[in-house]
Amino acid sequence: MALALRCLRPVPSLLLRSPFAVARALPQAPRGCPAPLLEGCRQCVQQMLLSRQLATKKAKGKGQSQAKVNISAALVEDIINLEETSEDMQAVIKALKEDFTRNLSVRTSPGALDHITVVTKDGKFPLNQLGQISQKSPQLMIVNMTNFPESTAAAAKAIRESGMNLNPEVDGTVIRVPVPKVTREHRESLAKLAKQSTNKSKEALRKVRSKSITQVKKFKNKVSEDTIWLLEKQIQQMADEAAAEMDKLLAAKTKELLG
Repeated sequence: MALALRCLRPVPSLLLRSPFAVARALPQAPRGCPAPLLEGCRQCVQQMLLSRQLATKKAKGKGQSQAKVNISAALVEDIINLEETSEDMQAVIKALKEDFTRNLSVRTSPGALDHITVVTKDGKFPLNQLGQISQKSPQLMIVNMTNFPESTAAAAKAIRESGMNLNPEVDGTVIRVPVPKVTREHRESLAKLAKQSTNKSKEALRKVRSKSITQVKKFKNKVSEDTIWLLEKQIQQMADEAAAEMDKLLAAKTKELLG
């Protein structure tokens, strides 16, 4: 009897080493997969990694309001170019920064007039390409239009309608631009313009986000729901971070304008 029991003891370990048991332990390829997982099916590997990532993020995020998602762009490059999406969002932020610098400043200097767009019969041109801009005194700027005298009236109109609270005076081919004293009312007006510019930039940001999510949804019948969920969350996260950066820019600009 004792001998029989000793003979039976190795049986469980032998069963664990059986081909049947090993096969059950391996990761299973998705239904319809053209190649076994261990033979390098790229789609299977991608799905497995994303599914593990989803499970990890959900576990970490349990009990938290937001779980951080950070998908490797290489894993989903066949679905969407996340780097391009990020670049598009950063371009919106950059445009807002440039708008703040060029058009929303309490310090009026010759450089502030450089990029005012002048509409002429030959097209649209920056003011500094048509006239020579200089500052005669802290209260007066001069725009010399000798090189393009026919655009003098258009340049004066562009300065007047620039939103910088300037009232140019034309004297032949010379435009005199008195620099007004910065009042509290003007500062508040600029702060409102900064808020409006930020809202427009956020609208542009939403368009980038919507375009990217639409691209991802085109693959909903080709990849797992987990993959789609992760990508949508990643894109939303990128948009939220960009919007937060815009809010910081607005807060800094508002503080600068209101003093």
